[in-house]
Amino acid sequence: MDNNIEQLKASALTIREEIIKMLTQAGTGHTAGSLDMVEILVALYLRILKHDPQNPSWEERDRLILSHGHVCPALYATMAEAGYFSKTELQSLRKFGSSLQGHPHREWLKGIETSSGPLGSGLSQAVGMVLADRINHFSNRDSFKEGKFFYCLMSDGEMQEGQVWEALMLAGKEKLANLIVFIDRNEIQISGQTEKVMPLEPLRDKLEAFNWQVLETDGHDFEQIIGAVEVAKKNIDLPFEENKPTVIIAHTTSGKGYSEFENDYKWHGKVPTAK
Repeated sequence: MDNNIEQLKASALTIREEIIKMLTQAGTGHTAGSLDMVEILVALYLRILKHDPQNPSWEERDRLILSHGHVCPALYATMAEAGYFSKTELQSLRKFGSSLQGHPHREWLKGIETSSGPLGSGLSQAVGMVLADRINHFSNRDSFKEGKFFYCLMSDGEMQEGQVWEALMLAGKEKLANLIVFIDRNEIQISGQTEKVMPLEPLRDKLEAFNWQVLETDGHDFEQIIGAVEVAKKNIDLPFEENKPTVIIAHTTSGKGYSEFENDYKWHGKVPTAK
């Protein structure tokens, strides 16, 4: 898809409205993170990803792994906008028997690569998928260069999980140049401000020490998001010994778009009332 910036902005507005409707109808879910991930997901699904909504299992598609699965209202609304399923299904969020559960389930919704729920596991899953893809193309470096990219979206709060740092270490060691990670740096989690609960800074220095290329963007600026991905993709053209996976620290505003929700950690797992 090749939507221009104005089209992406219009889709982001529509998706934020859908998220509020979905969460209000469900009466349960996660508001803050869902709202702040919109631009990243819109940029990926409507501009960056190599994918086919009419053929979700297309072998040559890029892979997107959502690690912090509780922000799935944003994922579902964006997938519907991209044409994976009808927008009328969005109102079934979290209903019994719905394919749109409170965390994505890969066996219940076409286009979902992994089931998510336990925070901290998504990056490990993504690293394993990249390594498996490398094995499949090991004998043909040119084929590998023309292959797919793997995108892992994760929260800053889940970086308190030890498993994340094991995955970071392995990916850096294996020089996984076609792995691109977005960290939703909204600086909140369910119990408060992330830097008070368990400080991550200096985050960039830590990630670079694990042999990652680190980029930082405004997580609500489409041009910055798209530009960062373009820089990340160039890694794959370097000699193998210079390859690095890329992490994009996306600075976001939790609850983005609704002033009464913004930067208030209490909206992490709280939903709006009908009023």
